[in-house]
Amino acid sequence: MLLAVAFLVAYAWPVLDPRLDSSVETALAVTSWTVWVVFALDFAVRLVLADQRGSYARRHWYDVALIALPMLRPLRLLRLLALARMLNRGFAGTVAGRVTSYVVGTAVAAVGLAALAVLDAERDAPGATITTFGDALWWATTTLTTVGYGDLYPVTTTGRLVAVALMLTGLAVLGTITASAATWFVSQAPARHHD
Repeated sequence: MLLAVAFLVAYAWPVLDPRLDSSVETALAVTSWTVWVVFALDFAVRLVLADQRGSYARRHWYDVALIALPMLRPLRLLRLLALARMLNRGFAGTVAGRVTSYVVGTAVAAVGLAALAVLDAERDAPGATITTFGDALWWATTTLTTVGYGDLYPVTTTGRLVAVALMLTGLAVLGTITASAATWFVSQAPARHHD
């Protein structure tokens, strides 16, 4: 998780401040590539230790994609969602508490990551409507919540891929909230019936 945080800083800083000193930019690039190497080694070790390597690689296809495809490097930040597991211990163990921690963690991480990734892809593109971090946060929030006003939209292929991932995440988050609310209501029905 510390490596994911280091990657977040190394990725976000140049996106948020494009006029960085070249020595700082170089240090951040070295940090980013070091984290990539560690993630690649971690996966390689897990693959070697697996009983059925082909099956393991297919089950962990997202790790293979994140290591093999450089354009997906920002998605490694999703490893920060492991923090939700630790936060889960702080809740009373109720389904609502667990769902809330996962949904809030996923939503915040998805909005922040998507805002950084889309700004990185869009900022200097011809005809771009997303040119500041504020624009990117607004776009990510409206896209995740499926409101999508249409005032801001990605024009690059990478930006559109980020948008698709964020849309799917938004649908999953909303589906999880709906399912958890339905589960709670159903679980309360027998209790009320006996009262």
